[in-house]
Amino acid sequence: MPTGTDVSLSSYDEDQGSKLIRKAREAPFVPIAMARFTAIVAYGLYKLKSRGNTKMSVHLIHMRVAAQHFVVGAMTLDMGYSMYKEFWAKPKP
Repeated sequence: MPTGTDVSLSSYDEDQGSKLIRKAREAPFVPIAMARFTAIVAYGLYKLKSRGNTKMSVHLIHMRVAAQHFVVGAMTLDMGYSMYKEFWAKPKP
């Protein structure tokens, strides 16, 4: 006889790879934002050697703002996509 305290452990049984794939299907723009963030940080570190007369702190602030811009933009697109799927693209019964 099942009780009210039964807990489904299926979400605890999945490994990191399958969890990442499942989350990417639910929110497709978040992995794009993560990839862009990584690319911007890598590009900023590459350009660190040839920054010229710019101070290190200013260079790092510009790099952080650019990375945050892409992440917030991707999150906004993802929210709009989720709203579209939930409210406008629902199949009519």
